Formats: sequence, structure tokens, C-alpha cells
Amino acid sequence: MLGILFIGFLVLEGFDYGVEMLLPFLGKSNSERQAIINTLAPVWEGNEVWLIAAGAVLFAGFPHVYATLFSGLYLALLLMLTSLILRGVAFEFRNKDISKKWRSFWDWTIFFGGAIPAFIWGVAVVNLLHGLPIDGDMEYVGDFWDLISLYTVTGGLVFVVTFLLHGTAYLALKLDERFSPSIRKTGIIIGKYAIFTGAFFAILSFLYTDAASNLIASGLLLAALWLLVYCRHFMKKHSYVKSFLFSTLSIVSINSAIFMALFPRIIVSQLDPSWSLDIYNSASNLLTLRVMTITMIFVLPTVILFEVWKFYIFRGRVSTGETNLEYRELWIQLYQKINELIECASLISVKVEKIKNRLKDTEYQLKEYKTLIHRGHQLVNAIESVINSLRKWKSGL
Repeated sequence: MLGILFIGFLVLEGFDYGVEMLLPFLGKSNSERQAIINTLAPVWEGNEVWLIAAGAVLFAGFPHVYATLFSGLYLALLLMLTSLILRGVAFEFRNKDISKKWRSFWDWTIFFGGAIPAFIWGVAVVNLLHGLPIDGDMEYVGDFWDLISLYTVTGGLVFVVTFLLHGTAYLALKLDERFSPSIRKTGIIIGKYAIFTGAFFAILSFLYTDAASNLIASGLLLAALWLLVYCRHFMKKHSYVKSFLFSTLSIVSINSAIFMALFPRIIVSQLDPSWSLDIYNSASNLLTLRVMTITMIFVLPTVILFEVWKFYIFRGRVSTGETNLEYRELWIQLYQKINELIECASLISVKVEKIKNRLKDTEYQLKEYKTLIHRGHQLVNAIESVINSLRKWKSGL
């Protein structure tokens, strides 16, 4: 059940990661990039349900593995979760401003939100088979750099290019058909690199691990290469449904090969093979396993039915709506400019009102001055009249 849930997560979240990594390169305008994001908008959160379910099974069914992985891969998981959190923020914040710098920043955040988790998942899964420094107490005794090697980095690159190919096949089915030629050309190029890295990864798997001793795992690795070849072939033939089917099967095949090579182990110990964590020494008690089994008998079919219903509801293609989006942006810009003009007019109106009030005050003061001057003239005339009267009286004496 853990394998089914985890592979289901990688298949569904795989095209999410692929589309996100393609966003800055396939989308030539804002409307095209928004259309690419809209192909994921109804499904990306639901795809993560598979990871939550897989984590619950790992926590309840194999607690020792859960504890060892989350302590040993702490920094890698922290980096992955940070990028996933920022990716979710980017989906919500991208259209909150029409600034090109703002949208470009969140577009690249979405890109790294797909590239970083894809690479880390590859490194983490391959390390389970390659081996981790785990001691007899089931504790991780290495550091972050013990996760990095030629083999694990190659595994991370395999996951990245396979998810890119998976994402192009998904976009070919979901985007407006007028963009199919550019998507097809991109898919053919990516397919070539996916085949090359897949072949190199298979060779390293036979050299660095014991996968060659397991016939089923070896067969699945070779089958994954064959599936990648056919995925690229059908991309060339414009058969996008078959291309998506084969990219899906390639992801299933690669991860199934790793899990089959591991079985019954879950994590290989580099220090001593007898210290490896397997389904026996790391499992919970029998009651917990029974409860988990009965629970998943009902939960897993429900999740699968939900996924089928979800993709059926959102099965249509997404149109870029170039004209409508561009006109919408122009109307938004015009609306903003009108608001700025209204604010400026309001400020001017306030200033004019203040000047008008000052002029009224000045006019009132001028009237007062005029009245005072008039009264001053009257007073001067009265004084002159009194002086003349006094002069006449004096001359009469």
C-alpha cells in the first residue's frame, strides 16, 4: 500500500512538477502563462492527498522508517517543504498585481517549486536503495552531504527530466491545440535527454546497487527505458494520449524497480547490511497493521474514485483567452489611471476651497479696512471743521 500510494503521488504530482518547470519557457506572454497555471489549478492540491496518505501509512505502519528518514533527511525535506509552500503562495499571489517584475518573481518561484522537490524526491528515493549511514540503533549518523553522490544526483536528474516529459504530455492534452506544435517540439527534445539519463541511471543501478540480482527490478528498469522511447515516439506522431500513458508508465516502472530491488528492505544501511530497515524490524505491532489495512481497504478505492471523477470533470482543454486577458489588463490599467485622476481632482478641489476661503477672509478684511478709512476721513473732516470754527471765533475776538 505504501508503494501504491507513493507511486500514485509521483505520477500525479509528477506532471504538476513538470508543468511548473516548463512555465517560464513555454509561456511567452502573461495570458499563456496564466493558461498553463490554469491547467493545474483544479487538480494540484488534490494530487498531494496521495502524499498525505502515504505519509500516514509510513507513520503508522513503519514508525522506525518514518523516524529515521525525517531525522536523516531533515534539511532536504525542509528545503522541499519550503519550496512547496512558496509554490502554493505563488499560485495565489501571482495575479494580485499587474507589474511584470511581480509576476516574473512568482513565475520563477513556481518553477523552483517544481524543480527542487522533483530533484530531492529523486535523490531521496534512490538513496533508499543506494544506502544511508544507519547504525544498529536505526539512527542516521551521517550529514547532508552523505546524501550526495554520482548515483543519487543522477537519480534526481532522472526524476526531473521524466517529470518534464510527463508535464509536456499533460500540457499537450490540456492546453489550446494551437500551442501543440511548441509543446511537441519541447517534448521531443526533453524525451531525448530522458532516455539518455534513464540509460545512465540503469547502468549505475547495476554498478552501485544489488538491483542486478533481482530479475523483476532489472526488467522494470529496462522496461522504463523502452517506455520513455515510446513516449517520445508518440509525441512525434502527435499521439498525445498515448504519450501521456507511456510517460505515466515510465514513472511507475522506475519507482517499482527501486521498490522491488529494495524488498523486503525499506532503507539499506551503508554501514552494515544487517542494520538495514526492513518490513519486519521496522513495522508496528500486529493490531496497528490490521487497523491500517482495513482502513486503507476503504480509503484507497475512495481516493482513486475521487481522482477519476476530478479528472473527468476537468477533462476539457484550457484556452489562453489572449484577447480577453489583454483587454482585461488594459481596463484594469485605465481604471487605475481614472482613480489616480479622481484623487488628483479631489486634492485640487480641496486646495481651491482653501484658497477661496482665504480670498473671502481677505475680502472681509479689505471691507473692514475700507470702513476704517472712511471713518478716518469723517474724523479728519470733523476735526478740520472744529479747527475752522475755533479760528473764526479767535478772529472775532
